[in-house]
Amino acid sequence: MDHDDARSPWQAMARGRYLRSAWPWRAAGYLAGGVLTGIPVLLALVLLTGTGILLIGLPLLGLAGLPLGAVERRRLRLVDPDPDPDPAPSPHRTPAEPGLAAWARLRYREQATWRELGYALLHGFLLWWVDLSALAVLLGVPLVLLTTPLQLALAGDGEVKVLKVWLVTSAPAAFACAAAGAVLLPALLYPLGAFAGARAALTRALLAPRERELRGRLAEVTRSRARLVDAFEAERRRIERDLHDGAQQRLVALTMSLGLARLDAPPGPLADQLAAAHDEAGKVLTELRELIHGIHPQVLTDYGLTGALADVAERSALPVDTDAIDPGLPRLPESVEAAAYFGVCEALANIGKHSGAARAALTARHTGTALLIDVRDDGRGGADPAAGSGLTGLADRIAVLDGTLTITSPPGGPTVLSLEIPCPVSP
Repeated sequence: MDHDDARSPWQAMARGRYLRSAWPWRAAGYLAGGVLTGIPVLLALVLLTGTGILLIGLPLLGLAGLPLGAVERRRLRLVDPDPDPDPAPSPHRTPAEPGLAAWARLRYREQATWRELGYALLHGFLLWWVDLSALAVLLGVPLVLLTTPLQLALAGDGEVKVLKVWLVTSAPAAFACAAAGAVLLPALLYPLGAFAGARAALTRALLAPRERELRGRLAEVTRSRARLVDAFEAERRRIERDLHDGAQQRLVALTMSLGLARLDAPPGPLADQLAAAHDEAGKVLTELRELIHGIHPQVLTDYGLTGALADVAERSALPVDTDAIDPGLPRLPESVEAAAYFGVCEALANIGKHSGAARAALTARHTGTALLIDVRDDGRGGADPAAGSGLTGLADRIAVLDGTLTITSPPGGPTVLSLEIPCPVSP
């Protein structure tokens, strides 16, 4: 099958490849599926609206369109030219609370539920009849004509009434009907595909999510992602406190004990071993402090982003100009401050490792609606996020907060890395 044919029935028609593609049979399958789903839907609607179960049926009727909507959205894949594997995603939101009651309350409040109910009523009482009629006229008529010789051969009395209209009693007349069917079949496959496309467009208009629903789902995903980020930062803080108040304090006590034992021990092998153990404990304590600082720096908690950026600039391997850091930066959400801090740490580490720069400059300010940070260096330029420099991970971290990372790094420099994180602050 040609690739263009597979993607669009309209392209196949325009290029004269429609009959050689699978689209005519996919269209026929789509309409036949409408008939197969319409019959049980009609029976279910009649049952739910019956007088015997009126009190039970009416509440259930409001949700009757949900399963049909899910099936019809999946059936759209048969005739949808969109290469997306899910051209009509579900318009329904996920309940914020578990349980059947929360799910039902949310579904009854959604417009999509009532659109699906309207579609179920339309499909059960009308659409599947239209699908069946289209199949009978556009596909059934030429197929019946094609089989006229076989019908005549099987007829016991030597005559057959084709389509309940023409009486055929001879082989030449039967083959003439078959020839007419052979001409009609490819001709009628075109309107069959067009009708299936229009039928799918109606289904998509009623059952696919509207723009407002897509925005609502996007907002829900954004809020969920923000909650995950907050939970992640809270866990980092907990680990930092546990290490600071637990393991670090015990290492400090151990180091002091080894130092006292070293002073009391007489010169000799024991004193040398105590000295080595004391030095090793000091190194472990230093590494633990660096680890704690990397998990969540205490300076960020105590002095905010202004003090933390000044601290990381002071500890950088190359000189960093911090005059453009706004000293009046407000306290921001922990997730924003942490992302900005570690973003600057990553940027300065990359400058020291890869840029060959002699100096760097750090700019930070808050506009009232967003935090803006620029890290500039005078290195060789040509920074490539795909080269494994850590910039891809940094971009992902900023994107979690709906922020953006922009890198301008022409060959020869300078390189400017810009972070923008939305975080409105009340006056």
